[in-house]
Amino acid sequence: MQPLRRPTLLFCLLMDLIGYASYTLPVLGEFGDLLWAPLSALIFYRTFGGRKAAFGTLFHFVEELLPGFDFIPSFTLMWIWRGAASAQPVPARA
Repeated sequence: MQPLRRPTLLFCLLMDLIGYASYTLPVLGEFGDLLWAPLSALIFYRTFGGRKAAFGTLFHFVEELLPGFDFIPSFTLMWIWRGAASAQPVPARA
């Protein structure tokens, strides 16, 4: 499935901030990640879609699920990676 359009940086930052929310409640927040990890992985896949984002979705799911790894801004990193990939010039064919 391909995304309909490129997500905004603001959306990606907001999704990462929601993921960071577990740090506000150090012990209880990790239990919240049990609910947030699959939901955010689904949102991640629907946002970035396609086969190329499948690895990113799996990484994001595991990163949200494991305690102490919520600091990784998965959505923002994927937004940057997609932007850099689309800005790469296509080599000319001989």
